[in-house]
Amino acid sequence: MNLLRKTLLPILFLSPLLQMAQDYRAIHEKAIVADSHNDILTACMEKKVRMDQSLKGRTHSDLERFKQGGVDVQIFSVWCDGNKKNPFAWANQEMDTLDAVIARNPDKIALVRNSRELQRAVKEHKLAAMFGVEGGHMIEDKLENLDKLYARGTRYLTLTWNNSTSWATSAMLETTKKDSLAHAQKGLTEFGKQVIRRMNELGMMVDLSHVGEQTFWDAIHTSTKPIIVSHSNAYTLCPIFRNLKDEQILAVGKNGGVIDLNFYAGFVDSSFMRKESKFAASHAGELDSLIRAGVQKDYALTMISEKYAAEVTANKPTLDMLLQHLEYIVKLIGVDHVGLGSDFDGISVAPQQLDDVTSYPIITKALLERGYSKKDISKIMGGNILRVLKANESR
Repeated sequence: MNLLRKTLLPILFLSPLLQMAQDYRAIHEKAIVADSHNDILTACMEKKVRMDQSLKGRTHSDLERFKQGGVDVQIFSVWCDGNKKNPFAWANQEMDTLDAVIARNPDKIALVRNSRELQRAVKEHKLAAMFGVEGGHMIEDKLENLDKLYARGTRYLTLTWNNSTSWATSAMLETTKKDSLAHAQKGLTEFGKQVIRRMNELGMMVDLSHVGEQTFWDAIHTSTKPIIVSHSNAYTLCPIFRNLKDEQILAVGKNGGVIDLNFYAGFVDSSFMRKESKFAASHAGELDSLIRAGVQKDYALTMISEKYAAEVTANKPTLDMLLQHLEYIVKLIGVDHVGLGSDFDGISVAPQQLDDVTSYPIITKALLERGYSKKDISKIMGGNILRVLKANESR
């Protein structure tokens, strides 16, 4: 009798844990997992590698690891900083790198241009790929360039990066006044509003990550379609210029849009920036060397952080801190308006447990443990951004 009890007790104790493990994996597999922001194309160009190679230990992402993480839809960021000459040409060059991957791997990945093509790719067990151009400077003040980017598969444009354009002010400019361009006014110019209207006509989502508050409000009032905030968090929990204040979060909910969480430690934990500044100062010589060699400044820090991963581990916020941002947004505007925009391969440090794109099931598990239903988890993991994509397609 005692022997039987000793045998059964561990089984009874472990049974709920085993059931939880089975449940979260099944939920994750069933959901259409979509991430709205990943910078692997930039990483490939800066590091001179190919996404369909095994890049474990060198990047957050590669084609095989997207599959391992259960990622079904990836919007690939197309980015350069405001100092790059001929940014429109650079954008097309980044797009060429993904087109080449697709040409070599037609059974694994497909460029999709609408919800119908996306669903077909998912059913065929292919990674559904789209582009998101990160920074309005990349259209070079020409609506025809916007049209050309759309024709190549761009399904959102981030109105500004940290640098402003001639037609929209960035959060960096509006909060720190550090910008290469002099602006007579904050927000959108008339041409900026034309850009919004053209995006609405095309079916291209308006992305308000990185934009200044006045630009945010001008865009919200101009767009006739739901907008996205592709990779930002809650300002109240981490008060830095890139996160959204409560009034902005409420406006996104009213607009029918979606806020996709950024995994960057500095946008999750308000104490991280001080720690990263100290880390960067300790490796200033190597950073300067990379920049002199032609690596873009912001990406150089990412490369140094990857090289000295052991040093940055202690500075990482917890996964719980990231999910606090999610739950804060959910409490303000509901579960229909939050998703994932990791910024993998564009960030130097992510929270604990989120080591690369294979880590997405951990988020599903954490949401299940917090009491989210299967339906709500499906929305967070991808359903919400796909709803907004479809709403933008309607004419």
